[in-house]
Amino acid sequence: MSLRTENLTIYYQTINGNVRALEDASFSLADGEIMGVAGESGCGKSTLSNSLIYLHTPMKYIRGRVFLDDEELFIQDSAKMDSVRYKKISVIPQYAMNALNPTRKIGAMIKDLIKSRNEDFDRVMPQLQNRLELVKLAPDVLNMYPFELSGGMKQRMVMVISTLLDPSLLLADEVTSALDVSSQKAVAEMLVGFRDNKIVKSIMMITHDISILYQTANSIMVMYAGQLAEKASTEIIINSPRHPYTKLLISSLPSVGVRIDEHRLAGIPGNPPLLLNPPTGCRFRDRCPVAFDKCAEVPPFVEIEKGHFIACWREVKSHA
Repeated sequence: MSLRTENLTIYYQTINGNVRALEDASFSLADGEIMGVAGESGCGKSTLSNSLIYLHTPMKYIRGRVFLDDEELFIQDSAKMDSVRYKKISVIPQYAMNALNPTRKIGAMIKDLIKSRNEDFDRVMPQLQNRLELVKLAPDVLNMYPFELSGGMKQRMVMVISTLLDPSLLLADEVTSALDVSSQKAVAEMLVGFRDNKIVKSIMMITHDISILYQTANSIMVMYAGQLAEKASTEIIINSPRHPYTKLLISSLPSVGVRIDEHRLAGIPGNPPLLLNPPTGCRFRDRCPVAFDKCAEVPPFVEIEKGHFIACWREVKSHA
């Protein structure tokens, strides 16, 4: 098992109180698995990803445990995490195209980064050259400034840098946003290639684009208002979801070749709750078409079938 979390809870401290951005997240990610994380903006996807590698103000660790390759990560202790970041767990950050220092040549940046991790740059250089070839970048890019690269090239360069020391877990946060369709496909294929070539053991891929996950991910975990709603294989989430929110989320997606006069898209009525003072019980119940009295209590995130987890009282009740 590559990654396991137990009741991971992260808040954001504000002058008005704690924003309860992630609560009691318990899930696992197997070796070789690419897991997509989906949900509306503000549901906690990036908070989950960021907390696994770098907790920074105003983020606040509340409770929970995290294990990577059966070793506990003390994510609440930044000093202890220094030996883990980039070596065992790495990230392709959101807005990765702006992550490169515009005043430094790319090769010099990489050299500084490798030295900061107490690694020998000369030893890593052959691997760097192989990795550039894998993502179809010429070695000349190492002598270039970031502004000399296109958006897709910068995205691929950041992917190379993030995986240079072969981390066990790669966190990919919105890696296909702001890219054209062909570049999105290329980036998605490269992520799969990193897994297939055993450059990384597993990948957590955060995105709003479920169509990318359908092509790339083995499983999808759906989040809503800071809590886990459903996790299952990609095929199940896309074709036969069980959670009411997942059903509405998938049904709101357009289908290729379907005309608007044949099938009008319908959004999800209402709005997500404010997490500064979220409602008790299931946070989706005010928007849920099948909510009942029991939904006033927080539903557990349980396995209803092998590999299929859900937090919904109706499903828990039917499989009790």
